Amino acid sequence: MISLRIGAALLLAASLSACAGRLIPNDGQLPPAPSTRPAETATRPVPATPRPAIQPAAPIVADASNALGSGVTPGPSVASLSPNADQSRRALQAFRLSCTSLQRRTDQSGLTQGSDWQQACSAAGSWSETLAGEFFARYFETVQVAAGTVLATGYYEPEIAGSKAHIAGYDVPVYGRPRDLVDVDLGLFSDDLKGKKIRGRVNGQAFVPYADRAQIVSGAIDAQAPVIAWAKDEIEFFFLQIQGSGRLIQPDGSVVRIGYDTQNGRDYTGIGKLMKDRGLIQIGSMQDIIGYLRAHPAEGRAIMNENKSFVFFRELTGAGPLGAMGIALTPGGSVAADPKYVPLGAPVLLSLDRAEPNGVWVAQDTGGAIKGANRFDTFWGAGERARGIAGGMAARGSALILVPIGTYARLAAVNGWPAQNP
Repeated sequence: MISLRIGAALLLAASLSACAGRLIPNDGQLPPAPSTRPAETATRPVPATPRPAIQPAAPIVADASNALGSGVTPGPSVASLSPNADQSRRALQAFRLSCTSLQRRTDQSGLTQGSDWQQACSAAGSWSETLAGEFFARYFETVQVAAGTVLATGYYEPEIAGSKAHIAGYDVPVYGRPRDLVDVDLGLFSDDLKGKKIRGRVNGQAFVPYADRAQIVSGAIDAQAPVIAWAKDEIEFFFLQIQGSGRLIQPDGSVVRIGYDTQNGRDYTGIGKLMKDRGLIQIGSMQDIIGYLRAHPAEGRAIMNENKSFVFFRELTGAGPLGAMGIALTPGGSVAADPKYVPLGAPVLLSLDRAEPNGVWVAQDTGGAIKGANRFDTFWGAGERARGIAGGMAARGSALILVPIGTYARLAAVNGWPAQNP
């Protein structure tokens, strides 16, 4: 899969799918929230002063296709930045998991080669976590991509009421991948289309778009899509779809973990943005959206159907949730980024106007709205604290990519960049 999560709790509540339509009772009301769910509140942010971004020595290339073409500026030493110790410890745990894949992947950002990471990866396995900050200072240098100015959101692994059996009160289907959904790699037909894919279905001799959200929730794919579980609350499942994975807590207390498998190939529309633009909500956080959907079921249903995208799931076993690298994400240590601008598996140092995410993270995931340089989505794990932080996260500041020592000198020699560090 490209990502276990299609977007961030804050901005992608604005972006992805909700399961609505035929499952709403005949009286037109949305199902009530589970009685165990507390009132929706975002965790109050702890303010911080971010480190200013470095003024790039060369002009920024706005339409560049990767980090190498966007402008790369050498940054200060890791040691001089004094990263948060707990954050560095979690990042070291995450980095260890990245190493095998990191050394064999092709880096789309153009910044590194697989062999560049060998020394750091060899040391990471036996390095004491109590000295994690020293590890990053010893083996890495920093670079800034483009302007270095960051927008960071948050995501989490929701826990909602669900059941593998279709029992009374659990009526929201959790669909698996439909049998008639077809992925097409357009690069097989034209070199100009390399890297581009579409999804749809075959209708006679034609290839047509797959059913959209309104059609799916009205039962259009029931004969084609397996139901892998049933959720109790429609709105809670909406936010699980946004996150792309989650935990279904069954009536007996047992847990079923599900993760993103694919989606219907339709473009998504940001419902949070629509709601803000129309004056329906003020802030646009997950909590705002939930409050509106529960208070205005008819209007909320219509808005949700304006987003044609729909997510399909698979049951997960073993460690997880899994990110785009195929490894388990580390709560408070893994971050989603655009692999064209950050080497997937590389550490990233965030300095933001909210203290909780400040420090070193490891880019281990991607997301449908996590595009471009310096766009990050921080993963917080499961539970109410994770939900509260992720749901209200919209932090701004600066970012530095941690690359193996000597990386900038090599790139500078090849590309004619200034050799000296600031």
